[in-house]
Formats: sequence, C-alpha cells, structure tokens
Amino acid sequence: MTTPRFFQALRVTIALQTAALLIQAITAGLLLSTPDGRMLHGVSALAVAVTSLLHLVAAILVWRPGGGSARAIPPAAMLLVFTLVQMVLGMAHMKALHVPIGVLMFGASVMQLGQIWSSPRPVTAAAA
Repeated sequence: MTTPRFFQALRVTIALQTAALLIQAITAGLLLSTPDGRMLHGVSALAVAVTSLLHLVAAILVWRPGGGSARAIPPAAMLLVFTLVQMVLGMAHMKALHVPIGVLMFGASVMQLGQIWSSPRPVTAAAA
C-alpha cells in the first residue's frame, strides 16, 4: 500500500494540536494563579483554533487529493467545532462547561494522535 499524499502533514498537525491543547491546560492553571494568566490563556486559545483548522485541512487533503481514507475528517471537524464552542464558553465565563469540554478535547486529541501515528500503513481510498 502507498502512503496517501499529505499524510505527514496530518501527523504533524495533530501533534501540534495536541501540544497546543496541553499548553492550553497549563495556561488555564496560570489563569488562576498569575496576573498574566488571562493573556497567556487567550493566546494559547488562538493557537488551538489555528491548529484545529490546520488539522481539518490536512485531513481533507489526505482524503481528496491525497487518495487516502476520509476517516480522519470527522474527528478533526468535531475538534474544530468543540474549539469554537470552547472559545464562546470561555468568553462567557461558563467554567462548569468550559473545563470538562477542554478535558474531553485533550483526551480526544491524544486518541486521534495515537491512531494516526500508530498506523504503519495508512489505508488508501481504493483499499477502504
């Protein structure tokens, strides 16, 4: 089997997104303990949004022009939607929803990272 085009980009973007979500959790702690925490949390939120969008774009590129499977698209799209929901909840100071969804997002991103990085041979669309 051949590796679909853009598969390495998908691997890189999910790794970046997972790292951005981890940094987001760290800055959430700083938000509670330091004066600059709010600014750091806001900047890292933008990093999560950008990496989520790049993750979705990479998943689409693996599928359509890359000739790979579309399996990575739904999780990438859901993570982008949750990122936008998180931004709204954070600005509205709805911590009761913001915190658990953030934990869920980090877990989902780690799971997606494990699935993408552990697949030795990505499935092409013709084989799927």
